[in-house]
Order: sequence, then structure tokens, then C-alpha cells
Amino acid sequence: MKARKEMVRMGTKIGATLGGIAFLIFGLIPGFYFGSYGSLVVIRHLMGGPVEPTVIVRMIVAAGIMLGIVCIASVSIVVGSIVGTVFGYIVEAATAPVEAKETAGTAVKAK
Repeated sequence: MKARKEMVRMGTKIGATLGGIAFLIFGLIPGFYFGSYGSLVVIRHLMGGPVEPTVIVRMIVAAGIMLGIVCIASVSIVVGSIVGTVFGYIVEAATAPVEAKETAGTAVKAK
């Protein structure tokens, strides 16, 4: 039972790490893009037209960029964790019969 929990935990950790690496490779630039574009759309709707590049607008765009990066990073890590957990359960299910046979074999030899 303890080995099962360890297998699943290890799968979760490996999946989260791979999700973080996938974010660094594939998600950083889209985070910049979607965050800045989204914040500009919101500012344009709030102001009622085109916006001037003032300090406040630049600060809001910078906050939008950070929000976009954080959102994509969290989604990548969570999806990686879920996939890793699923693989942990699959590996545990594949190795469980082998462990049961080994335990049964040692019990028969002991008698």
C-alpha cells in the first residue's frame, strides 16, 4: 500500500516538473502575448477608444503580462501533474500483480 502511494506521488512530481519545463519551452511567449493583448483590449473598452501610451497604461499592460504568464504556468503545471498522476496509477496497476505473485510465492515457500 505504501509503495502505491509513493508511485503515485512520484508520478505527480515528475508530471509537474515536465509541465513546468513544457511551460518554459512552449508557454512563455504566448503568456506575454495573451496577457498584453488581453489587457489592451480591456483598457480600450474601459477608455472607450484608442489608448495613449501613458505610464498608467504601461503599468496595466505589465500587470496583464504577469497575469498571462502566471495563468499559463499554472495550467501547464496542473495539467502535467494530472497526467503524471494518471501514469503513476497505470504503472502501479501494471506492477501490482507482480508484487502480489512475489508475496504469494514467498508465503508458500515459508510453509
